[in-house]
Amino acid sequence: MAGPSSSYPILCASFNQDNSCFVVGTRDGFRIFDSNTGKLLYERAVGAFIIVEMLFSTSLLAIVGAGEQPSLSPRRLVLFNTATGTALRELNFLTSVVAVRLNRKRLVVVLQDKTYIYDVNTVGILDTIDTVSNPKGICAFSPSLDGCFLALPASTTRGTVLVYNVMELHSHCEIDAHRSPLAATVLSSNGMYIATASEHGTIIRVHLVSDASKSYSFRRGTYASTIFSLSFGPSLQLPDILAASSSSGSVHVFSPGIAVNQRSKRSNSFLGAVLPDSVNDVLDPAHHLVLHDATPAGVKSYAVIRKVDKDPKTSASEFTACRAIISIITFNGYFQEYNLSINEKNEASWSLEREFNLLMVNSVP
Repeated sequence: MAGPSSSYPILCASFNQDNSCFVVGTRDGFRIFDSNTGKLLYERAVGAFIIVEMLFSTSLLAIVGAGEQPSLSPRRLVLFNTATGTALRELNFLTSVVAVRLNRKRLVVVLQDKTYIYDVNTVGILDTIDTVSNPKGICAFSPSLDGCFLALPASTTRGTVLVYNVMELHSHCEIDAHRSPLAATVLSSNGMYIATASEHGTIIRVHLVSDASKSYSFRRGTYASTIFSLSFGPSLQLPDILAASSSSGSVHVFSPGIAVNQRSKRSNSFLGAVLPDSVNDVLDPAHHLVLHDATPAGVKSYAVIRKVDKDPKTSASEFTACRAIISIITFNGYFQEYNLSINEKNEASWSLEREFNLLMVNSVP
């Protein structure tokens, strides 16, 4: 995730595919941290970077410079080995790289109006996708090889999403998710679900990827806000929670798991027969938890649900109680980690477990 403003000390931030590590790019270089301990694992001070992406916990990075130094062009993608400190391969493009995603089989390079799919092992090009203008590099990628999808904007006037099968190299579907242009999107790690938000930022929608059907709609708020990030909790099936960070400074957590139980109960009620599920989901506040003032209002942030532990004692008739670890990177240079506990009545409590300045940590093992 690249920063939109040169006023931020953090230019980009991303977690690796299993959220065990994260990396930030600055004007001086980039820094890799252990998500569990906050320990600085690696740093390289050679200039400004706007994209730094990890491949799990390996030594391979995909990096793109910010153009502030002649050797760090935003049109050049470098595959970099942190173990040797050397470049393994360079890919040069006619226009700036705006996003990069990768897993153990594929490398995805997003330009403003084209997206290239590569074999990550041979760096041979496999396919080229012509896209609508996408200067912000909005995209989502599921790293699972069994459900490996890429999501890209398919319209500049509506919130339509192109879902592309990265392993089989063909378009899977288009989802018309919102009436206004897309602002953020995320795929669940297994590729089963996709969440989207528009530029209005009031409604978060979740679709089932397999048949492009809308599963849930959640209202973030009444007033417009810029959605900076979306994150599903890790799960093999329907994720229990979905988090969103926004320009309001609040972190919003939605509970698809509760929606499943309440939708089942409504099916036998009068309201359930009158109102469609999409309307019920938007109106029901029980799906929505808010951490107010988590970050300074207006400062770009990136929130990730790193872990979810379910309570095995919860009965089948209740919402499954759980505890989640939510990590937040703010582009003004801070890392925060919150513990969110949700009981079987959907009552929530938040506690700040860790907070530190990403630019001040200076001990590499």
